[in-house]
Formats: sequence, C-alpha cells, structure tokens
Amino acid sequence: MLDAIAKDTAAPDAPVDLQAEFEASNIDEVLGKLDRELVGLKPVKTRIREIAALLLVDRLRRKFGLVSGAPTLHMNFTGNPGTGKTTVALRMAEILHRLGYVREGHMVAVTRDDLVGQYVGHTAPKTREVIKRAMGGVLFIDEAYYLYKPENERDYGQESIEILLQCMENNRDDLVVILAGYKDKMDRFFNSNPGMRSRIAHHLDFPDYGVGELKSIAEIMLAEQNYRLSEAAAKALEEYLPIRMRLPHFSNARSVRNGLDRARLRQANRLFTSRDRVLTKTDLITIEESDIRGSRVFAEGKLEGEPETKAR
Repeated sequence: MLDAIAKDTAAPDAPVDLQAEFEASNIDEVLGKLDRELVGLKPVKTRIREIAALLLVDRLRRKFGLVSGAPTLHMNFTGNPGTGKTTVALRMAEILHRLGYVREGHMVAVTRDDLVGQYVGHTAPKTREVIKRAMGGVLFIDEAYYLYKPENERDYGQESIEILLQCMENNRDDLVVILAGYKDKMDRFFNSNPGMRSRIAHHLDFPDYGVGELKSIAEIMLAEQNYRLSEAAAKALEEYLPIRMRLPHFSNARSVRNGLDRARLRQANRLFTSRDRVLTKTDLITIEESDIRGSRVFAEGKLEGEPETKAR
C-alpha cells in the first residue's frame, strides 16, 4: 500500500503545502467525529492527532523519496470497560485508510474465542481466517491477555500469539493490530510475551470518566435518540451517577447507556399508565425526575435486574 504513495517522486525543490494535504486527506472529519462521539479523553485524542500528523508528514516525505520504512502502528489500548477503546479503534482505522496506510479501513473486533481452537489443529486456521478478514484494516483484540494461559499446558493460545507476531511483522503496511484490556492484566501479558511488546509502538491509557463527563455523555446519548432531561431529572442524574460509580461492575459509558435505557422504560410505562390524557411531543421526549429516581440504585444501592437477596 505504501509503495503506491512513493511511486511518483517530487522534485527536491518542489513546494509542499501541508495544509492542502491535510484537507485533501479528510482526516479532520474523522478527528471531529471523534471529538463529538467521545467526551473528555484529552490525552488519548492528543495521541491520535500526533499519530495522524506523523502519518501525514510521512506521506509528504515519500513524495520526495524520503523513505524511512513503514511506521510501526500496532497499538495497545488499556482502560476499564466503556471508556471508548472500541470507538477510537474504529476512527483510527478510518484515519489509516484516508492516509493510504491500509486498503479498506474496516475494523474486525475479536476475542480469544475467535482466535483459539479447542483441539489440536484448530487454532492456526481460526487465527489465519481472522487475520485474512482484517487485512487492509485494523484487527482489534479485546481482552488480549486471555490469549496467554501458561497455567494450562494444553492451551493453544500461544500458537495464536506466534501467528499474530509473524503477521504483525510481515504485514505492517496493510494491517494494524490493536490489543485492548485492563492495564494491569495487559502489563502482565507483555511481561510474559516480550515479542508482542516489541511490536507495539503506541500505548494509550483510557481513564475513567468523572461525574460531569458521564452526565455529558448521557445528554449526548439521549439527544441521539431524541430525548432530553427535564431540569429536575438532570439534577437526579447528577445524584445517581456517583452512587452507580461506587457499585461493582461499573462500566463507564456502558453503564450510563444501560441506566438510560431503563429510565426510558420507566418513562414509557409512566406515559402508558396515564394514557387517558392527550400527550404532546414534549411529553414523548422528556425524561422526568421520577424516571431517574425510580432506579433501585437510589432505594437499595442495587442494580435493576438483580435478585432481591443479592447486591453486586
């Protein structure tokens, strides 16, 4: 893919318009989309912009025959669930495609089960099939540390790792691999697999969101579905979020989405029980305070859907 970029070499004194190249690539559209989709994450967004700048300058260098080898773009995303790792990987695939570093710009998201077989001879074809589907784009491996299980002598994850390592080295110009998972577990994975660590050029840590950021995320999610919070509901949400954050299995934006889905259920039920009155558009789009405060999180410090005798 990169050979096509370097095919036509410009004259040594030819002018270079970096702004024009930037506009022609349309990567600003992707970066803007990333800003709209994800609240906060300033260090992550800064690194993505730096990578995009590196690739853009590298493309200009190739026009002058200044070839320095394909940059290593394999990445490691660490952080808790719901912090935006998958979304950033999707946008990274778009950036790579628009700058000509991968052919297709798609993303294939997998876990251990998609790569590792249960019997002798099953792992290699499974891993190679996944790699084949991902070629020309990004292969996103969530909870990548589960590939390595040294305590199980009959585990075939190491075979998958070896195939991935070979592919990451030999196909750097048409495939980017992004590993993702909890930071402590990924650190142990890399300590046990130095070959994998040596192939990862970019390590991005995704921090948990604060209450204010989660409230903004909630408002964005509701707006996308043509809902809004009443003033009282917004205040109730500000009380709900810190309580929910203290409960086990909190997953940042995912937990916010789940909480809003249940608030929408309560809103629908509230409207249904008062169906003898005429509703307005405002009624249909507004989440009221009772829709938020109806959560068991307020009353019992539990999540909806839990057994009465068990809090998680």
